[in-house]
Amino acid sequence: MSDEPGAGGPAAEAGGEVEDFELSRYRSPGRWWVSVAFLLTAISVSLAVNQIFRLNFFKNVTGHVLVDQQYMYLILGSMLAMLFIFMPAYKTAPRRTVPLYDIAAFFVTLVLTAYFTWHGEAINEEIWAETFLAPWHAPWFAVALWLLILEGGRRAGGWPVFAVCLTASFLPVYLNIIVPDAAVERTVVETASYHVYSEESVLGIPMRAFTTLVFGFLLFGNALVYTGGGQFFINLAFALLGHVRGGPAKVAIFSSGLFGSMSGGPITNVLTTGALTIPAMKRIGVRAKTAGAIEACASTGGTMMPPIMGATAFVMADFLDVSYLTVAIAALVPSLLYYFGLFMQIDAYAAQNRLVGLDRSELPTLGAVFRDGWYYVAAFGVLIYLLVFLWREAQAPFYATLLLLAVNQFNKNHRLSWATFKTYIYSTGGLLAELAGLLAAVGLVVGALQATGMTGSITNDLVNLAGDTPFVLLLMGAVTSFILGMGMTVTAAYIFLAIILAPALIKIGMDPMAVHMFVLYWGMLSFITPPVALAAFAAASVAKCEPLETGFEAMRIGAVIYFIPFFFVFNPALLLQGAPGETVIVLITAVCGILLVSAGLQGYLVGVGDVGRGPLGWIARLSLALGGGARSAPGGGMIGVGHTELTLLAVALAAPGVSIAVLRARGRPRAVM
Repeated sequence: MSDEPGAGGPAAEAGGEVEDFELSRYRSPGRWWVSVAFLLTAISVSLAVNQIFRLNFFKNVTGHVLVDQQYMYLILGSMLAMLFIFMPAYKTAPRRTVPLYDIAAFFVTLVLTAYFTWHGEAINEEIWAETFLAPWHAPWFAVALWLLILEGGRRAGGWPVFAVCLTASFLPVYLNIIVPDAAVERTVVETASYHVYSEESVLGIPMRAFTTLVFGFLLFGNALVYTGGGQFFINLAFALLGHVRGGPAKVAIFSSGLFGSMSGGPITNVLTTGALTIPAMKRIGVRAKTAGAIEACASTGGTMMPPIMGATAFVMADFLDVSYLTVAIAALVPSLLYYFGLFMQIDAYAAQNRLVGLDRSELPTLGAVFRDGWYYVAAFGVLIYLLVFLWREAQAPFYATLLLLAVNQFNKNHRLSWATFKTYIYSTGGLLAELAGLLAAVGLVVGALQATGMTGSITNDLVNLAGDTPFVLLLMGAVTSFILGMGMTVTAAYIFLAIILAPALIKIGMDPMAVHMFVLYWGMLSFITPPVALAAFAAASVAKCEPLETGFEAMRIGAVIYFIPFFFVFNPALLLQGAPGETVIVLITAVCGILLVSAGLQGYLVGVGDVGRGPLGWIARLSLALGGGARSAPGGGMIGVGHTELTLLAVALAAPGVSIAVLRARGRPRAVM
């Protein structure tokens, strides 16, 4: 569900052999292991359905209820074991065969978690998290799983995740050495027991979110991909926007936003929709680096676009102890503002460079697109209905997936064969396994901080360091989020900051939802911001242009995303957290401000015309950008300046730029959208 860990995961050919999207990360292990992975994934999905829908299969058969802790052990064991088959230990490891050490890790993981599941009731009743109450061998079994989880986290999240998880998970062991008066002093085996047997660490917030919410939504998102949903959204975008000026560039925004919402992965999104949109943009005259930047920005924004979003949103819901729907609603306005900013920049760029759309004869008709793929919209409708009106957020994606797969079999163009269905299940298993490995490892960090009580002291230290100045603490958070986002996955970076930084921001009076969303947004920015800019670099490979140039171009085109997080922290009304009237006001002012900022960045004021080049043109652009920035900022809230004052300031700043644009436009025909 994310590039998070390498979204897209392993896919398979019709014959069953695995074909990797990222050869450096995934293994093609052969038919037997594909069948094993298929079986484990099918069992895991069945377990999830049984637990989420409370079918009580085990009670009916054995007389014993499968408690949530036992369920999580089963899912963790299946997914972590599969991870050792899917992902090689190192880059030069065998790709077509599974080495003996990975086979050993596979079986040891299954045996250990089967043991924990069998003794699940005793683990709770006898409190195995306290070593002296557990059987003599239980702590050593916990040590073994601890090490396997760390290795799984390394494979899924890379060395940065491994280094942080390793260091943090041992915190209860060495904290008293660093802080002599620390109240916590545990041995290695005691720490291992806490990590594995308590509900605060490996089985804590990240794994709970995974087993209750992420599971079903990832199943639905992958079903959309395998039934042709991605192509439907691309065709829909071309039918709606392909003929307008800069049509293919606007198609990229629309299709990548929709597809990115269901795939949740910027890189996967770029490589999927970008393969069609980038060549189409270049064909009408868009510069290669600009085409790549547009696709990178649009694909990155999809991860923050409801209704599916990325895995991080589900973890956020658990951290905040709210429903996923609450998180999705809060994310709606900022994501729409971001895409509005992209759209206006691209429209200005197209008008300035006189880029026409594609001929209608080359485009699919809207009627034909809907006739072929109406059931994709129906599946989304069912999902949203169950989420919004029936509040069945854990069950909704399973119903939507079942409807989608059933109706799809009546479409001869996208009907799944048995081989393709196996590929879908196998691919889903790969995504689940990688994400489970990452979240289990990050759960160690959450558990260690809980066990030592370090979260509270770190919060106090950060508040003291910032001197109780909210803006300083926000800047510290933005920089830290960005740096962590460069070195690890967004979910991992978010969880670290949610337990360390977010409480400090909340303590000084900021809205909890706004704070957590702020951390998420700034963690995502590394996908389009050099020096890393993975989404921009992936787009550059498709556009055949210089990666760094594409990254800097993406920064310019997606500039509004750098400001939106500050705006909704200053006034949470942008997250629909305030009175309806206040929300309408800040939304209107934000739209007006983004229009002016886009004009300043592109040198073209929509509805008026080009502001020109030379010193006068640059003055006009600066004037428009400053005026737009002032008007985008939400009045009230933490800013302490009213809407009227900000509007007057924006008018004063933008007036020279608008005047220059109007004077240049006199006597010149306006471009038509």
